[in-house]
Amino acid sequence: MRDRAKALVQLENERVIVTQWTFAANAETGWHKHGLDYVVVPQTDGQLLLESSEGEKIVDLNQGVSYYRSAGVEHNVVNANDYPFVFVEIELKQ
Repeated sequence: MRDRAKALVQLENERVIVTQWTFAANAETGWHKHGLDYVVVPQTDGQLLLESSEGEKIVDLNQGVSYYRSAGVEHNVVNANDYPFVFVEIELKQ
């Protein structure tokens, strides 16, 4: 059983939810489905394991290089590094 990543909501208003996710080595978010479009801003260089119904995929992320995903994504995110990993998730309310 993996440890859970820590979620800290930094800001929430009528337009956005900004959450900092902090992962210990091998920690995970747990399976979840995104109800909103979102942007991820990595705060650390490293790799994440994305587990989904389509299988597993390792992604390389670089500090400050953001990416966008549409609502509906269902997955588990795992820190594939042997060190802590942090990203900020910005959910866009409609």
